[in-house]
Amino acid sequence: MKITSSSDSRLPLYQRLSDEWLAKIASGEWQPGEAIPTEAELTQHYGVAVGTVRKAIDCLVNDGLLERNQGRGTFVRRPQFDASFFRFFRQLPATGEQGIPESHILSNRITAPSATVRHALELDADEKVVHLKRLRTIRNGRRFYEDIWLPAKAFHRLAELQPDEFDPLLYPFYEAQCGQIIASAQETLSISTAHDEVAERLQLAEGTPTVRVERIARGYNRKPLEYRIAQGPTEGFRYQIDIN
Repeated sequence: MKITSSSDSRLPLYQRLSDEWLAKIASGEWQPGEAIPTEAELTQHYGVAVGTVRKAIDCLVNDGLLERNQGRGTFVRRPQFDASFFRFFRQLPATGEQGIPESHILSNRITAPSATVRHALELDADEKVVHLKRLRTIRNGRRFYEDIWLPAKAFHRLAELQPDEFDPLLYPFYEAQCGQIIASAQETLSISTAHDEVAERLQLAEGTPTVRVERIARGYNRKPLEYRIAQGPTEGFRYQIDIN
């Protein structure tokens, strides 16, 4: 079976196989949570050595797109969404106890992006975005104010909803409403200061130090689907990350 991926033919065979399977995941042909064909089936289908198939699978496992389940097979990995304050980042109070966060969408509209947002989402000059403003609260205390930008072509449906129609966890909501699945994200943590709307929403004095989290979230095809900037007070802030 000929590899139909558009990847460079000069690439190693296992990489071209990996790229082809990535395309199947991105297109939905291989669904999140479902098993992919067995190594024996893939070997026979593509007419390649089993070692080549395993190496191609390893690439996608290492990228977090597939996961092996001993005795059951290899599955398209579905990101898990729990009650932590962020899916990829957590904020904990000084006691270390976790609470259930509440989310309040303040506004949702289609607008023209700034140059920074356009660059982060890799948009063409004439493309627009859905801009969400959201306040995250926990135990009745204000924690993070978020600006979230999404490509309007894929997420225009969100601009048609009422703010109270949004779910607290946005990533499953994106999938349910727009068919867009977040597969990974990269975050940059820095220290900033609260001004204008951020200060007002967080009820902080102008110039109060804040934690600033900048996130770019991507789909299975590695294209940006979300650009987010979140800010919250540094007081009582504790950063925790699990390293596996």
